Amino acid sequence: MMPKQSGPKDGRFKMLLALTGMLTVLVFFISINAGYLKIPLMDVISTLLGNGTAENELTIFDFRLPRIVLAILVGMGIAVSGAILQGISQNPLADPGILGINSGAGFTVVLYMFFFQGTAFFSGWSSVFIMPLTALLGSFLAAFLIYVLSWKKGHVTPARLLLVGIGINAAFGAGLVIFQMKMEPNNFMKALIWLSGTIWGTNWTFVWALLPWLVVLIPFAIYKSKVLDVLRLGDSIATGVGVRIERERRLLLMISVALAGVCVSVGGGITFLGLIAPHMARRLVGARHARVLPLTAMLGALLLLSADTLGRVIMAPVELPVGIIVSILGAPYFIYLLVKNI
Repeated sequence: MMPKQSGPKDGRFKMLLALTGMLTVLVFFISINAGYLKIPLMDVISTLLGNGTAENELTIFDFRLPRIVLAILVGMGIAVSGAILQGISQNPLADPGILGINSGAGFTVVLYMFFFQGTAFFSGWSSVFIMPLTALLGSFLAAFLIYVLSWKKGHVTPARLLLVGIGINAAFGAGLVIFQMKMEPNNFMKALIWLSGTIWGTNWTFVWALLPWLVVLIPFAIYKSKVLDVLRLGDSIATGVGVRIERERRLLLMISVALAGVCVSVGGGITFLGLIAPHMARRLVGARHARVLPLTAMLGALLLLSADTLGRVIMAPVELPVGIIVSILGAPYFIYLLVKNI
């Protein structure tokens, strides 16, 4: 049997992965020097190699580097979550933020803050690992409601999924406002900033809390890329080739929801990233999810790291939440897709 040869699209895919990786490294070095305290590039490199001053080591290793790594991980997770949602729903407008999954995760986190004295939520060591579980409960609750309410005549239609998701998003948003209004002013401001989307976890414990989820779920999603390709062809064709549609759809939905939930737990309510990155990837490498998902992850990391860096420098020393920067970029594109597809 002849070995499978790489085609021109495979070469383009590898080139784009390499280019996106190099751009991420470039933004990494820009970001590590973005902030009130400026550190010359050579001093940054010396510190990363273990030859820096105690002050530079504290600034880079204890504050800036964990935030940069979290931005990369959260960007990858939310972007891949959006790509999976678009694949299983056959809806180009699907995004965990638009469909209410992010707001469901945010709702349970705010509930935890409200009933268990919110400041401890951000400062307690054990709470760092409770956060993903708390957010997961809310995201799965939102996904369950969306799936059940979208079910009609034995299947879920893309338009119905979008409309139900928007309704669930509004419902959880109203619940968030109710509990926020009952909070102490200090906790209210913390919750408001967090829900706006901000990479607020500035220590390595948050990285270790998030990393295992992504290490398991993103490769598993890529492993399921052929199923996503078949689902894209429609339910009748997928059934004809032997795919158990609803079982696979539920499994992929759980992966998407888990990715969104754990990323929201440390990144807040970041909307539109899961919409933009998959569309960019498809335009660059086509519709095959074996190429789309890895490139989507890389683009998500690059976009969120760039947005976080911009948020720190545009109005320095005041920081803009990264979710606001992403929304400024993503909202016009969402409106364009809405007009084009509905």
